[in-house]
Amino acid sequence: MRKLGVPFALVSLIFTLAAAQDQDLSKVQMKVTKVAGNVYMLEGAGGNIGASVGDDGIVIVDDQYAPLAEKIQAALKGITDKPVRFIINTHYHGDHTGGNAYFQKQAPVIAQDNVRKRLESGGVAGNGGSIRFEAKPQPHEALPIITFDHDVTVHLNGEDIRALYFPAGHTDGDSIIFFPRSNVVHMGDDFVTYGFPFIDVDSGGSINGMIEAVDHVIAQMPPDVKIIPGHGPISSLDDVRAYAKMLKETRDAVQQALKEGRTLDQMKQAKLLEPWKKYSGEFIGEDVFLETLYNSLTGQKNGKFIKHN
Repeated sequence: MRKLGVPFALVSLIFTLAAAQDQDLSKVQMKVTKVAGNVYMLEGAGGNIGASVGDDGIVIVDDQYAPLAEKIQAALKGITDKPVRFIINTHYHGDHTGGNAYFQKQAPVIAQDNVRKRLESGGVAGNGGSIRFEAKPQPHEALPIITFDHDVTVHLNGEDIRALYFPAGHTDGDSIIFFPRSNVVHMGDDFVTYGFPFIDVDSGGSINGMIEAVDHVIAQMPPDVKIIPGHGPISSLDDVRAYAKMLKETRDAVQQALKEGRTLDQMKQAKLLEPWKKYSGEFIGEDVFLETLYNSLTGQKNGKFIKHN
């Protein structure tokens, strides 16, 4: 995606939605970590990749950027010589789907219905305020060829790998991926560790939907589950609980301010999110996350009605 409203250096530092051709990915090295059971995590640039590896082959979750596809392939070859059998996309953003065209020559890409729609049509991603990116339409070969409405299960490597749809969280096409036998969950960008999250309000994301997704994982998973975040290191359920607490407290603070009739500017002037400043980052700082919460809760773009693409 091409940046529209934020310094590119900050985006590439923390959470990169910008087009891979705008970055130098030649020096990126793939890091492979065993998570638990037969599940691995691959880190490079962009979103974390999950991989179920076994005698039946490989199922990967997300595939970062197109220029990294051969490096991802080589990293997988370092684990096993078995073929890639399926690719699952957690959502449509380019730092999670850029390798689709490369890997779909080997195996089908699976995603929620809205992921295919947004990859095909393109549009604008953003928080309804100061963060906006152009999402270019993707070629036919990059589009998922298997899509689902609510959930889908891939039975491979002794796992019942389940992709479960959570509407209106990070985007309107989010899936969280469960590896029950290995006791691992890949949460996509509904859970990240870099601080305040990016919620793509312009692509149907919302704070309440993100909270619903996170609460589902907390309620359903055992205490020792391993969490693969969309961005950041392998995490625990306690990490997810702390994240959920922050989401709820910041949402409730903005909701109360709205009930009091306060404007977005008044909330910014009052430094409403100061109690949670430890979550503030260079990309999603206090004011940007305040914009996100305001726009999500009111259905407006900083005072103007949001028309979703």
